[in-house]
Amino acid sequence: MSRSLGLYVHIPFCLRKCAYCDFPSYPGQEHLREAYTQALCREILTRGEALGHPEADTLFIGGGTPSLMAPGEIAQILRALREAFPWREGYEASCEANPESLTSGFLEALVRGGVNRLSLGAQASQPRLLEVIGRRHSWEQVEKGAQMAREAGISNINLDLMAGLPGQSLDDLGESLDAALALMPPHLSCYGLILEEGTPLSRAVARGTLLLPGEDTEIRMDALIRDKLAGAGYGHYEVSNHALPGQECRHNLNCWEYADYLGFGAAAAGFYQGTRRKNPLGIREYLAGEAPAEQGVGPEESRFEQVMLGLRLTKGLDSAAFERRQGLGLMAAFGQAIKRHLAGGLLAWEEGRLRLTEEGRGLMNLVLMDFLA
Repeated sequence: MSRSLGLYVHIPFCLRKCAYCDFPSYPGQEHLREAYTQALCREILTRGEALGHPEADTLFIGGGTPSLMAPGEIAQILRALREAFPWREGYEASCEANPESLTSGFLEALVRGGVNRLSLGAQASQPRLLEVIGRRHSWEQVEKGAQMAREAGISNINLDLMAGLPGQSLDDLGESLDAALALMPPHLSCYGLILEEGTPLSRAVARGTLLLPGEDTEIRMDALIRDKLAGAGYGHYEVSNHALPGQECRHNLNCWEYADYLGFGAAAAGFYQGTRRKNPLGIREYLAGEAPAEQGVGPEESRFEQVMLGLRLTKGLDSAAFERRQGLGLMAAFGQAIKRHLAGGLLAWEEGRLRLTEEGRGLMNLVLMDFLA
């Protein structure tokens, strides 16, 4: 059987940057949407032909805000993708959307184009917290978005939530989790806030204008997420991701299991047959046809990346898959580090998989440092 292949499409438009966001997204550039759609389709079709039209297992359309695209534009992109990369039976095709910009017309175009999974950026149920992080939607719009998706024929829905926000209490997080669970999504992604340098939120925290929850509160938030979602039947299958049985995000699983993926659009990155490829960051550079940067991944880097990604999964890294990909076993590559952390209780080896223990998950970066030594 051929190796899994994922596709990622980047839509870089947004109405306004969120206060925490350092992703390549550009407000006020919506007038370039049509030109961007044409350039994106050209890239997809050209790359598909050059690679011999390999079949794709998964698709993820992210941003930015994909739901800002007109229905006709997203339909054109999806047609190009299916022409260039035939989708395997049982494929998963996901698209991100913001609640305030999601429309029934956009959803209908997604469904007609083969999209069968929607990821809604919900973040929090409290208006004051949404305002702090620069989000433009209300929780009522999240509820309406989930309902609209189901009415359009998409029942596989993910909600993104955030923890560790300025001014967020344990009770706030619990309320957001309860509000999300009331919508019965098959999948929940719960991300801890990362303060990215240069963002409005990081500057406000540095000035002392906004205060983050303390370390003890953050630890309790992590425990609350795990316990509440486990009690509702969600499996904690990756650092930030929880799913009902059989509803894990296959696109992200493929990435964590070190499968190949191709990236399309401004700032999109891919990893295919040992080569990393990155498109130009800006929309105008992309439209001008600036060539992507390509770089081969050497053996040592490849081994570390496969371990780093695999250990994000609760079930851990498949040792047989590592040996097939790398040409040597885990113990041959990292025996000293593995033995040290098995003895220290931060790693466990069970049924052919190397995984972090409960204690090890909280010290993941420390463990990975030893794999770099």
